[in-house]
Amino acid sequence: MSSATAQAWPENDGGSTLRLRFRNWRRSRPFWAGLLAMIAGLPILYFPYAKLNLNGMTVSMATTAGAGSLIIGVLMVALGFTAWFQPLVRVFCGVAVTLLALISIPVSNLGGFGLGLILGLVSGGLLMAWKPLAPVEAVPVEQGAAYAAAEPATAELPATEAPAEPAAADDDTRPVLPAQAQPEADTAAAAGDPGEAR
Repeated sequence: MSSATAQAWPENDGGSTLRLRFRNWRRSRPFWAGLLAMIAGLPILYFPYAKLNLNGMTVSMATTAGAGSLIIGVLMVALGFTAWFQPLVRVFCGVAVTLLALISIPVSNLGGFGLGLILGLVSGGLLMAWKPLAPVEAVPVEQGAAYAAAEPATAELPATEAPAEPAAADDDTRPVLPAQAQPEADTAAAAGDPGEAR
């Protein structure tokens, strides 16, 4: 396929610009950590109020601390949203999500049977570890064109530091390394041959 037969790139439609805007928004905040914090709050909320049917038998996981489970789950979801829309308080959100996940062990059926506990601990760690990318300096178009058009500069040595001439092939003056400068007696002793070392 040549450039004459290649198809042109499709024009940028609204869907791809929306996708690019969402990607830029997602990269400027702890998106995945906040999402995990919100997902971690759901099993903590669900299991104390769930009524499951197993072969016609109703199983209720309700605990006496159902209100505590409700508060923990709602707070974890709220902290996930807060981390999305206020990334500056991400460390506070991470510490709070971690503490809430640990508190949910005795309060909410072992932290939503471990689901909310594990996801809460992971999201809390991710929230505390996330930091924004360093801003990149934009190069103006005029400077960018000037950089592209400029020839690479050749570095010139000062007159006092002229490069050394390579030694001729028949000349046997090579630099001696410190490891090569040891006497043969020392190397023989190191090799374990006592007759050579004397």
